[in-house]
Formats: sequence, structure tokens, C-alpha cells
Amino acid sequence: MIPPYHPPKKYSVRIAGHRTSISLEPMFWDMLGEAAAQRGKSINALVGEIDAERIKADNPPGLAGAIRIWLVTQQRGERTAPLAPSAFGFDRQ
Repeated sequence: MIPPYHPPKKYSVRIAGHRTSISLEPMFWDMLGEAAAQRGKSINALVGEIDAERIKADNPPGLAGAIRIWLVTQQRGERTAPLAPSAFGFDRQ
């Protein structure tokens, strides 16, 4: 296992027929591969679904950030709907 504090690694994925590069830490690549396998999908297919969900947001994050958010919310058993600022007890800016 690669230590969790490892710099991001860039890989190329195909989304809707277009190639793009994504930089994620190895831990997130491992989690993404596991999530895809559990769903019987390729990493490309899962990233495509995350991307489609991401672009519906009012202020969408970058794709790498959206993947990290999706993975963490899945691990926590949550949906990926954005939290209201009041959930943190302060206004985010």
C-alpha cells in the first residue's frame, strides 16, 4: 500500500468519448477503482457519471475535486447533495 501522503498521480480517462487527464492521490485512485468494481463498471464509466452529476451543480467543482467529494460521501454513506452553509455553523465563502 502506498502511504496516504503521496503526491497526486495523473491518469488519462475517457468521458463521453473524449480523453481528459485527472490528477488524484493514489489513495483516491484505489478507492475509485474499488467503487467502480463494486458497481460492475469501468473507471471511465464511473467518472463519466460523477462528471454528469457534477456539472448539474450551481457552482461545480473541478472534476478531480468532484471525484474526491463523491468518494468521501460514498464512504460516509451520504448522498452527494451539497451541504448548506448552516451545516457548518458558519457561512462559507
